[in-house]
Amino acid sequence: MKAKAASERMDSRVKGEVTLFTDFDIYLFKEGNHFKLYEKLGSHTMTVDGVSGTYFAVWAPNAKTVSVVGDFNYWNPTTHPLFVRWDSSGIWEGFIPGIEEGALYKYHIESHVNGYKANRGDPFAFYWETPPKTSPVVWNLDYTWNDAQWMENRKKVNDLKAPISIYEIHPGSWRRRSEEDNRWLSYREVAHELADYIKKMGFTHVELLPIMEHPFYGSWGYQTTGYFAPTSRYGTPQDFMYLVDYLHNNGIAVILDWVPSHFPGDEHGLAYFDGTCIFEHADPKKGFHPDWKSFIFNYGRNEVQAFLLSSAMYWLEHYHIDGIRVDAVASMLYLDYSRSEGEWIPNYFGGRENLEAINFLKRFNQEVYKAYPDVQTIAEESTAWPMVSRPTYVGGLGFGMKWNMGWMHDTLSYMSKDPVYRKYHHQELTFSMLYAFTENYALPLSHDEVVHGKGSLATKMPGDDWQRLANLRLLLAYQYAHPGKKLLFMGGEIAQWSEWQHDSCLEWHLTQWDRHSGIQLMVSDLNNLYKSVPALHELDFDPKGFEWVDCNDWENSILTFVRRGSEPSEQVLVACNFTPMPRESYRVGVPAPGFWKELFNSDAKEYGGSGVGNAGGVMSTPQNWHKKDQSIEISLPPLAVLIFQLGL
Repeated sequence: MKAKAASERMDSRVKGEVTLFTDFDIYLFKEGNHFKLYEKLGSHTMTVDGVSGTYFAVWAPNAKTVSVVGDFNYWNPTTHPLFVRWDSSGIWEGFIPGIEEGALYKYHIESHVNGYKANRGDPFAFYWETPPKTSPVVWNLDYTWNDAQWMENRKKVNDLKAPISIYEIHPGSWRRRSEEDNRWLSYREVAHELADYIKKMGFTHVELLPIMEHPFYGSWGYQTTGYFAPTSRYGTPQDFMYLVDYLHNNGIAVILDWVPSHFPGDEHGLAYFDGTCIFEHADPKKGFHPDWKSFIFNYGRNEVQAFLLSSAMYWLEHYHIDGIRVDAVASMLYLDYSRSEGEWIPNYFGGRENLEAINFLKRFNQEVYKAYPDVQTIAEESTAWPMVSRPTYVGGLGFGMKWNMGWMHDTLSYMSKDPVYRKYHHQELTFSMLYAFTENYALPLSHDEVVHGKGSLATKMPGDDWQRLANLRLLLAYQYAHPGKKLLFMGGEIAQWSEWQHDSCLEWHLTQWDRHSGIQLMVSDLNNLYKSVPALHELDFDPKGFEWVDCNDWENSILTFVRRGSEPSEQVLVACNFTPMPRESYRVGVPAPGFWKELFNSDAKEYGGSGVGNAGGVMSTPQNWHKKDQSIEISLPPLAVLIFQLGL
């Protein structure tokens, strides 16, 4: 009798009487306002009436049957069925005794439509098998964090007036073990080596290319299938938590790339999940991306909004992430993005704007900043869409910052030209200041500029090897002097010759030569200067922080300008020479009398330069120049940037 009673209790658990959902959860889910779905959907180990097992829940509104298959039942779809809830939510759930952490599983879904049957991965899985295997793994998120002090104070690091210098990396190719079959480093190995390197180089933030689980390694993570799982290529979820924790304990903030714009069509992923298009649009004119051959989320569906917003909140809550960089925002904003006439469907008003995506992006920023006001959201947005980084209450999208793709494009176009012809393209340098303060801009020299045959930053530069590296020093120093936060993709700081390859290591051996280690030293010095001089970061987003001294010396390809901080005394003078011709006795107007100390010279010999400079600084004279009462006469090195500060 006892055995029979126990069996009946077990049967009732399997039949779905165990649930993590309340009626309020279902209401929020249907309304698109549930931002912690990862606590309800997915797989969760638990003990019920003294019996341990795993509770499963999956959203499959058009399924006829759903069962759990895995290594515990020989992938048999008949032994462990789930049961659909009565509330028309489309959620199937059930508690299955005996399934423990580490079990492999999928959902076997038979659809009401066309007799579709398939084993699908769990959209809410915390952990997946290492690709090319495709099964989710039952897993918990237990971890003891040690970054309480960081979390309490990180607002200062992320403040828009703070120095933000971002080192963008792809973990699998940053460093490798050549002596061990060229293997990549684990999360825990990366933690120690990366923290040491970032501290040496002086960056404030690390940005990781998408670490969410992705089947194709060559997508660099931008074809995401596991929106709640760090890729298992480098370790477990706890290993990734350790990486973030360790960076925090070394004073380094962590930004994640996040891809809510599109997802791949792999059968174990989200596409055609229950035999119908529940995550994507059914019409390919709205639901299929022609550039990336991937599917576009249906942002107008409440459940999809809840799924994506829960993903963002998940990384901020469970992984203590300090910022989210949203990929391909432009592709979300426009219905005709990369489409010809007749290949897209206008919105309700007949326009090209994706109204549902716009609403989603605003909600994303509102909810993130409401829950985590000390983080930053950053948009990769490549068009002139207005007010991307302005609050939603004034009509903006609500991002904290936006990548300045215009500055990147114009500057690299200019720098790639032979200096003989640069004077005819002077406007490519000056144009950025016409819109520099319309958004909170970050200046990106990102991975996108060193792939697909574009070459490395160094090989984009003209001239012989010496001139190429001098031009690279000029480019990087100009980036740090220009208003806006900074981002540099790995390899740029060592003047890598080859363009980035995701399946090999950076060319670290180059640093054995002075000309490469010199550029590495220069980037470190730039970071430290950028952090220590308020005039170079405090007013990055305020026109009060910038003044042209002379933007019209196109004949000599020279720019001079002043950067200012919050206090009147905090100001520096920047002089840039974009030709290989040194300019002796070059006169520049200055905003105040006194000794102008040379803080930085990208042509310094220790950086690999020629060593032309000003012997530590120059005293001003009362000679009117550039509409200033005082001026200085300087030696302006070839292909170089000088930064001066008024001495105390």
